[in-house]
Amino acid sequence: MQIFIMRHGEASNQCLTSNSSDTLRALTTLGASEAKKMGQWLANIQTDTIEILVSPYLRAQQTCGHVVNILTENGLSLATEPTTLDFITPAGNVQQTHDFIDGLLTQNTDERKVILLVSHMPFVSYLVAQLTQSQNMPIFATGAIAQINYDTNAMQGELVGLVSPAKISS
Repeated sequence: MQIFIMRHGEASNQCLTSNSSDTLRALTTLGASEAKKMGQWLANIQTDTIEILVSPYLRAQQTCGHVVNILTENGLSLATEPTTLDFITPAGNVQQTHDFIDGLLTQNTDERKVILLVSHMPFVSYLVAQLTQSQNMPIFATGAIAQINYDTNAMQGELVGLVSPAKISS
């Protein structure tokens, strides 16, 4: 089983309105480009059905939207509409997320399904360490994706690599 963990694309330093919270920071033009580039990278390496989990924050939702558009344009199928999870925010609960993923996988009968989770730093870094039982907490560039080979029997995985938009040729 493959799990892909993605940090949202570059976001504006400003919220949509002066009294908005951090949840409403939008992607920049570069952030949208990063999301599209990584969506294409994912479409190029993946042929399986994809289940997407996404943070409720605007920048993660926008990143997810760009990735979904690229995936569907390339003929990949989504298991369902992306699922928004309130506990995968920047200060989210990695143990709860690990448990959620394991629960999702125990209900899954489709061996070819993969998971893409779109969230934020530092959460994505801590989640990689949690899923791989490692002290390795990679620093994610904006738009970067970590790929984990996940053993559903052991409920642990191995970090295969971390790819950022800057490392992909256009």
